Amino acid sequence: MRLLHTMLRVGDLDRSIAFYTEMLGMKLLRRDDYPDGKFTLAFVGYTDERDGTVLELTHNWDTPSYDLGSGFGHLAVEVDDAYAACDKIKAQGGTVVREAGPMKHGTTVIAFVTDPDGYKIEFIQKKK
Repeated sequence: MRLLHTMLRVGDLDRSIAFYTEMLGMKLLRRDDYPDGKFTLAFVGYTDERDGTVLELTHNWDTPSYDLGSGFGHLAVEVDDAYAACDKIKAQGGTVVREAGPMKHGTTVIAFVTDPDGYKIEFIQKKK
């Protein structure tokens, strides 16, 4: 068995695809419309679906936003430099909700940003 993908419901698919591809450097792997169901699925990731876990962005055509609830935590992405990753997000108009720095009670450098729908993404700086 292996983990295939994590699904996030998004209010504006094009905006979300732009965030994950332009700001986080993922690739749009595929995008499929389902007119009878009135939804579109887009898969984004750093590797092909055969080689790693990806994100499924689900856009229900008649739902512009979602209540994120309290159960979901965050996605985690390894970065070479969390400080530089935050600078890039801010320069492109994105939102950093926790600036890069050592985690509380530890030494690992982390940061948090949000995607256009408010989902949190943790940057974890690669250990040298």
